[in-house]
Amino acid sequence: MKPVRWGVLGNAKFARDHMAPAIHMAENAELAALGTSNPGSAKGWDFCPGLKQMSYEDLLADPSIDAIYIPLPNHMHVEWTLKVLAAGKHVLTEKPISMTAEEIDILIAERDRTGLLAAEAYMIVHHPQWQRARDLVQGGAIGKLLHVDAFFSYNNADELQNIRNRPETGGGGIRDIGVYTYGSARFVTGGEARDLSCRMIRENGVDVWAQVDAMIEGPLGRATYIAMTSMRMQNRQEVTFHGDKGLLKVAHGPFNANLFAEARIELHRDQTVTSERWPAANHYKLQVENFGKSIRTGATYPCPLEFTRGTQEMIDRAFETAREISW
Repeated sequence: MKPVRWGVLGNAKFARDHMAPAIHMAENAELAALGTSNPGSAKGWDFCPGLKQMSYEDLLADPSIDAIYIPLPNHMHVEWTLKVLAAGKHVLTEKPISMTAEEIDILIAERDRTGLLAAEAYMIVHHPQWQRARDLVQGGAIGKLLHVDAFFSYNNADELQNIRNRPETGGGGIRDIGVYTYGSARFVTGGEARDLSCRMIRENGVDVWAQVDAMIEGPLGRATYIAMTSMRMQNRQEVTFHGDKGLLKVAHGPFNANLFAEARIELHRDQTVTSERWPAANHYKLQVENFGKSIRTGATYPCPLEFTRGTQEMIDRAFETAREISW
């Protein structure tokens, strides 16, 4: 299978540290170019010898590039995703791919018009940890699902110039990490959130703490749901699926597998705990390989824009129903 030649649009730290190395390591991919606002000045890309540096516009015009990964600030995602599609290239855009669900409708229409692959870089669905969690919950391993709770927090209070702390760049905890607490519940259960409400704490125009309460409804029935996100609390990542015969914990850094801890799930039934581990799986690399497979073979991509739109609808609803509180 012919490798997909990739370009990265934007010299973002996350791209340098995670996604670009994943593209470089992926079996069916070749990291060929970097688009920057100051070509030739980008540092930290030595892991990829021969990488071409060029302007954003030259990257889009380069006929040798098949696909582009976009790690730009949130408010720029839709604009540049549309530009990449207009340039005739496939595009993988960092989450959140848009600021509203309605914007995703525009992306879906352009994807369908061009026949190109466009997707949000929502990597967890590519990890066997989450695929196994989905199979266990939907397969009845915990009995009837009754409750889901999800937590994701970190503390960047000392980084006020970080784009996550700036409203003009689409910052805030929900847009940064709510995609994980919301989307993971949807992925595992196959359900959608109903009767959603939100409590929120804001600082300098962005949400720094938010708790969503809802009902998850779908093929497994109805379950209560609580999700908490914060940019002002100690690191915590955990999702629990609680049934009448057991519970499944996806913990130990489930959203940053093998970065904070080894990827693992725990199935609790009666007095027995069964663990499964994935010490070597790299969800960024798997995401790139699945993207390339879809381009080259037409295989169904595991995270289409339609799934992304469902999570964005939850994000939109959280802001619409937000009741502000204080610490």
